[in-house]
Amino acid sequence: MSRAEYLERWTALHGGVPATGLVGGWLTMAHTLAGPLVRLRVGPDGVTLLGLGVALAALWPASVGGRAALAVAVVVTVAGVLDNLDGAVAVMTGRVTRRGAVLDAVCDRLADAAFVGCLWLLGAPGWLVVAGGAVAWLHEYLRARAAAGGMSEVGVVSVSERPTRIVVTVMFALGAGIYPGAGERWALAGAAAWLVVGLVGFTQVALVVRRRLTG
Repeated sequence: MSRAEYLERWTALHGGVPATGLVGGWLTMAHTLAGPLVRLRVGPDGVTLLGLGVALAALWPASVGGRAALAVAVVVTVAGVLDNLDGAVAVMTGRVTRRGAVLDAVCDRLADAAFVGCLWLLGAPGWLVVAGGAVAWLHEYLRARAAAGGMSEVGVVSVSERPTRIVVTVMFALGAGIYPGAGERWALAGAAAWLVVGLVGFTQVALVVRRRLTG
């Protein structure tokens, strides 16, 4: 499947969200990296489970702390890339299924918990980590329930979509690794970013859902 065909198909599957700008660049990267997996006949579900395994693996260097936080940033980045490759492989091989979508959603939520859990292991307060993670889960739950209620399109690309959570985790893990003496403060700031950005994103989605489903 060519890049143009892939982007067109992705847009159709995501309620008409345009594959332009940063989204288009990210999808182009996913299309390029997914090519070898498609040729090797690797299934999308296998990529999904691999991505979850990599996300959970980030917890180990996070528990070590100090300079090991740099490894957290690397592992979370790899997990983020794999998160996009499963969808790319599914689209490019014509293997987009409802079962695969459910598996992907469950693995994404578990990976989200691992990412914010890394910030807790690096020193962020437990209550702040739980709050940030809960808002992220509510963001996704609201969108899923809206879809079940008849909202066929994504509605809005909020500021707290999953790539944002991954980027925030990577940025603050890098800070904790580069400045280990202030690692706990970097982790606290990262968890706070999860919460603040999550609240803004949840509000964006909630407002759109209210407009779309009113009446």
